[in-house]
Amino acid sequence: MEEELRCPVCKQLYANPVLLPCYHSLCIACAIDIQVPSSTTQVVTAQVHHHHHSSSSSGNSTGSSSATESVSSDQDQADKVSILSEADSGVICCTSRPGSYAGTPNLQGLLFPPSCGAAVFSLSCPVCRKIVFFDEAGARNLPAYRTMESIIDRFCEREALRCQMCETEPKVAAVVCEQCEIRYCDGCRELCHPARGPLAKHNLVKPRGASLIRDSVCIEHSELLSMYCLTCKGPTCEQCLKENRHHSHDVQATASMCKAQKTELSHNLQQLSEKARSTTEFIQRLKGMSDKVTDSCQEFERLVTTQCEALIQAIHNRREYLLEAIRQDKDTKIRILREQQTSCTGKLQQTTGLIQFCIEALKETDSAAFLQVGSMLINRVANTDMTWHQEVTNAAPRVSPIVDLTLDDAPVVRAVDNLNFIQMKPPLAPSMIPEDCSAENNSVTVAWQAPSHSFIEGYVLELDDGSGGEFREVYCGKETICTVDGLHFNSMYNARVKAFNSTGEGEYSELIGLQTAEVAWFTFDPQLSDGLGSGLIFTNDNSTVSVDGWEHRVALGSVGFSRGIHYWEFTIDKYTADTDPAFGVARIDVARDKMLGKDDKAFAMYIDRQRSWFQHNSVHERRVEGGITSGSTIGILLNLERHTLSFLVNEMPQGSVAFRDLYGVFYPAVSLNRGVTVTLHSAIDAPRMDFH
Repeated sequence: MEEELRCPVCKQLYANPVLLPCYHSLCIACAIDIQVPSSTTQVVTAQVHHHHHSSSSSGNSTGSSSATESVSSDQDQADKVSILSEADSGVICCTSRPGSYAGTPNLQGLLFPPSCGAAVFSLSCPVCRKIVFFDEAGARNLPAYRTMESIIDRFCEREALRCQMCETEPKVAAVVCEQCEIRYCDGCRELCHPARGPLAKHNLVKPRGASLIRDSVCIEHSELLSMYCLTCKGPTCEQCLKENRHHSHDVQATASMCKAQKTELSHNLQQLSEKARSTTEFIQRLKGMSDKVTDSCQEFERLVTTQCEALIQAIHNRREYLLEAIRQDKDTKIRILREQQTSCTGKLQQTTGLIQFCIEALKETDSAAFLQVGSMLINRVANTDMTWHQEVTNAAPRVSPIVDLTLDDAPVVRAVDNLNFIQMKPPLAPSMIPEDCSAENNSVTVAWQAPSHSFIEGYVLELDDGSGGEFREVYCGKETICTVDGLHFNSMYNARVKAFNSTGEGEYSELIGLQTAEVAWFTFDPQLSDGLGSGLIFTNDNSTVSVDGWEHRVALGSVGFSRGIHYWEFTIDKYTADTDPAFGVARIDVARDKMLGKDDKAFAMYIDRQRSWFQHNSVHERRVEGGITSGSTIGILLNLERHTLSFLVNEMPQGSVAFRDLYGVFYPAVSLNRGVTVTLHSAIDAPRMDFH
């Protein structure tokens, strides 16, 4: 705020600030310093130059004197009009009369100045460059800027100006010397700045911040400015009004106008403050983004390094695999060569032994003895010679000593050369598959198709509340089909789905509407009824239930209701004793080992052969005549639009409305004992009742 409190000329805190017609301010001393004297003729010439510079420069410079006079006359008229329009001309006129500054300038004296040619002053606003003209009083015509003075005083008070000469714990300054520019407390003033000698001529004034209660008064009449002229847009006193200076003007009390303008300013400040707050948050967000950029880049560097190291490790692993394949090929070839070498060596040893044996046989002198084996030896040598030619002479190494393989690394080299970053985009919107979407009871199934040419990491399925309200997420995963249970009956649900990947989420698909069933189809739910350990016996596809024990056991239906009108019936299949089965609704956490209605989680009617009672939280009331036998029918009407519960016996109302103000989720329920068997019938249209 301190910038608002400094004079644009001296750059110091305003001293005796005055308000210009353009609503900028100056110190009175600065205003007097920068005002310049000028004659009336110079003023008019300046105005002509301000408004018609471009047209004059483009005109014919060789025109006749009469044409020049005509142009000058037109310019003078234009200047007179421009004086009346501050917004058009940028020139503001001001005279010494207070009324003239308040919006009724003495145009007569300015447009038609007195013949004496008295000097006037002009001042150019250092901020907006608008020119203000004064009469002989000059800048002293400008009104004191009282609000600025008060703000500066409060600002200086907050600064807690202290004595500059106190040695320890400076006291609050009492005066400040304008020549020395030093603040003194009373003690230091007597000690350090006595009012004698050369210091006697120094001017001691109260320091800025000594707030004074000021009342704005009329300069001319010295009366309080108690009224505000809306036409002149300035305050005025009662005496000014009596002089008809504001005749036919709209005048309001200063206090009421001040309150109205403060209210409007407060409202505008609130709006501007909200914008400033949002801008501050935006700047903080921008500052925080640098840290996020650094963190993101570091994380991405780590990821790239990890990926490259994984690629390098994969190459090392592949290298080991290839080298191992070469080693295995070498071992296989050496083994085959050794086997072939061993085979040939064995063949050679056999042949050598046969040759040596035959040589020794040839040395036999007994002809009869030689003839005994001669034919055999001839055949063996002939056969060996024949097989030798086939197995040894024409034989070749079974394997080649050369590795006839080439490592094809060109694709990998190309892939490495092409290894670069890609800018993944969020996926496109998935497409619904209407033929695969369905609704059954109070559940819906939604199926969709992945968008083409998009990298998908998962989907988000959203449903509204069944009444056109806000959407909520019901599924997030990779599947393209989802079934949502536990919805409201007789409701139209709108579904939409979007895909996402690491770059962000894509657009939503088109909406698809799915209508849940108007009436509910359901059976008993053994799991909700405490399973096999409850003693209940479920048959007929869980539509029939019975129990043999003496203790009451509660069986719950497979659906819960929180909205709509629902009706179902129980048929009494077996009833042979004076037992009290109870029928009604219950919350999910109802006690399963007590008669229905014994706790505050159930609302029920228990009935015997002759009469019935309504029961909730162990309180039973309103006995109604009329009981049940085998073959009787019990109807339950749950109206969650009116939040009521009613009962029927053999299609006739059993009393009036049993319970009211039912809010929440309720499950169909029955409690049985001693061999009673009932069968549940659902998906039945609700009967019309004469009472509510």
